[in-house]
Amino acid sequence: MLEWLAQAKPDVVLLQEIKCLSEQFPELEIGDLGYNVAAHGQKTYNGVAILARERIEDVERGLPGDAADDQARYIEATIGGRLRVASIYLPNGNPAPGEKFDYKLRWLKRLRRHAEKLLKSEDALVLGGDYNVIPTEADVHDPAAWRDDALFRLESREGLRALMHLGLTDAFRALHPNAKRAYTFWDYQAGAWQHDHGIRIDHLLLSPQAADKLTACEIDRAVRGKPKASDHTPIWCELEL
Repeated sequence: MLEWLAQAKPDVVLLQEIKCLSEQFPELEIGDLGYNVAAHGQKTYNGVAILARERIEDVERGLPGDAADDQARYIEATIGGRLRVASIYLPNGNPAPGEKFDYKLRWLKRLRRHAEKLLKSEDALVLGGDYNVIPTEADVHDPAAWRDDALFRLESREGLRALMHLGLTDAFRALHPNAKRAYTFWDYQAGAWQHDHGIRIDHLLLSPQAADKLTACEIDRAVRGKPKASDHTPIWCELEL
């Protein structure tokens, strides 16, 4: 991650699955590269964080709507007084059907309700992260193989569409409507990376005010091929704020 930060030099970074308590997150090492940090961690599992070169303000940890939900999957903040962002780690939901899948669908509905409130502010907003949802057949190497997976089940896709129908824009598809084999995740199993058997499940969803400023969005595939890489690879967008 430090190597990618030094090379790509992003202004804002949304991280998921940090898998550590907030106080264990490597703020010093990241700070040496010029970033402020806001983390919402959890021991062993989940965890999200926001890194930014400008000040991070008005931080909200946890997705509203269920006081009993203690999973660290959502953090939201304002960057430099100009941009509201959220780092999202939506539940995987497998096996489906089942309790984990039901939790995923409830979480999606909560996210939609919260996004509806955020959009009323008419601020530039980016809801980014690992959504664990494959939007369409164009976003998966083998649709039939994933048909019954929680990431591609119709209920999951309908939940994502309901969120986007609030007026959010998929930054990647807005600029690359016909792109094929544009994946952000390749499993560690069965040589998925080597055979390019990927899926697109990491999304940057933009409010109308942010979408109007969108100038670029790409996927950094090469990072996935590095030794001991994450099974996800970075997706980024550029906004002319």
